[in-house]
Amino acid sequence: MQRKPSVLSLILLGTGVFLLTLAPLLVVRVLPEAKRTPLDIDTTTVFTGTGSYFDTTRLKTVHEQKITITRQVRGDVAAGASSGNAVWDVATSVDTDATLPASDPRDSLQWTRERWVTDRRSNAPVHCCKESPAFDGEAYLKFPFDVEERDYLWWDGTLGGTVLLRYTGAATVQGHEGMRFTGSVPPTRTGVRQVPGKLVGLPDKPQVFAEEWYANNQVELVVDQRTGRILHAATGPRKTLRAPKTDQDAVVLMASDRLAFTEQTQRHQVQLAEAAGNQLELLGSTVPLGAGTLGAVLALAGGILVFRGRSADPTAPVDTHPEKHPTG
Repeated sequence: MQRKPSVLSLILLGTGVFLLTLAPLLVVRVLPEAKRTPLDIDTTTVFTGTGSYFDTTRLKTVHEQKITITRQVRGDVAAGASSGNAVWDVATSVDTDATLPASDPRDSLQWTRERWVTDRRSNAPVHCCKESPAFDGEAYLKFPFDVEERDYLWWDGTLGGTVLLRYTGAATVQGHEGMRFTGSVPPTRTGVRQVPGKLVGLPDKPQVFAEEWYANNQVELVVDQRTGRILHAATGPRKTLRAPKTDQDAVVLMASDRLAFTEQTQRHQVQLAEAAGNQLELLGSTVPLGAGTLGAVLALAGGILVFRGRSADPTAPVDTHPEKHPTG
């Protein structure tokens, strides 16, 4: 007759098997679910720098002025939950010292409102949910998760098209290592605008459809590898007007050699990236490794106890009246 295994041995064995099963599930099932663009984002990023802009009150371009770009991104949770995509409303204002702070963003030098919809896993654009404008590429407000050391197509809203960003090596932002991508935009015609002819050097014509041109001397983005969050961004935009069918800029609407994230914005982006990255690391390596190691130890200990309990012989009963054998 064999003994039944102890309760302790069964608990140890069961817990060990559970942890061994949990470890791969965290990597295969839970981690991919965590690598999804959030629905409830609410962040503000600020660029500052010095440049030129067209002063509508003075009807001329002024130079060496402080320029501030503020971008607010808020997720439409209801639209995102119903569609399964990340739906983000993006408000961007360009301000000078004269318009900042503005009680109404429409008083800014320039103000735009956009609605971006992306796949929560791949970051690819999704054309639904009143998206405006329709866009393309692989990256805009963020990069995909697990950024690779390769070129990416970045959407430039001013250009209305994609820009090839090349990976140029590692870069550190506020003590956090990221991946640096750079690109540029050559002078490109982006549209037309009706203006007084004298504004573009045609005083004999009361109104003309001047050509809008855009260039960017450098787009620089430093991206967190694990989350795809942009830690630092810098840009050198130049927007001008030209008389119809000419190749010379007549009016500079806005230009700057470099507008970049403020230090406060950098710190905030790094904090968000580190928090999200730590969560992904826990789910992808720390917790599965710990669960697997502890599970193996508990399962081994429980198995040994179960084996010993099942294989041990019961103690023989004590004979209180032993027979006496003759000694001869």
